[in-house]
Amino acid sequence: MVQAWYMDESADDPRLPHRTEPARPVGLDQLRRLGVLYWKLDADKYENDPELEKIRNERNYSWMDIITICRDKLPNYEEKIKTFYEEHLHLDDEIRYILDGSGYFDVRDQDDRWIRIFMEKGDLITLPAGIYHRFTLDEQNYVKAMRLFVGDPVWTPYNRPADHLEARGQYLRFLAQST
Repeated sequence: MVQAWYMDESADDPRLPHRTEPARPVGLDQLRRLGVLYWKLDADKYENDPELEKIRNERNYSWMDIITICRDKLPNYEEKIKTFYEEHLHLDDEIRYILDGSGYFDVRDQDDRWIRIFMEKGDLITLPAGIYHRFTLDEQNYVKAMRLFVGDPVWTPYNRPADHLEARGQYLRFLAQST
């Protein structure tokens, strides 16, 4: 099951868990109200997984590639890690399936507080277009992930503030209806 919690305000290493004290866990229902979708799949059979194929067909995830994020495999590693961790949004959903390793997606809730979502092997997540978020590795400094898109991939992050974008407006309208 998904592991998610409210983050503390510490400026320590972003690869640490940053759990509040006392802990404030976040469940799937709360994530769904933010538009975040989550599945647990068998990553060892991702190449021929009927469940993954069903999700891809139902949600029109037509494009896919695999990225490995670690010092040895990702060109401009330090720069990319910093970019991934800058608070931003996209005009399209961000869909990631963790095939190996682990890391964190942080998303803003309706009150602008950070929720940290721990992602490990077998976790598939969809972050809706317009949600402010960021990504970082954990202390293992390694993740291998499938990136999925509806149609052709668009990699453009829009750093906060990006409230003028239509995707943000649509997301805020969604939030107003779901919370």
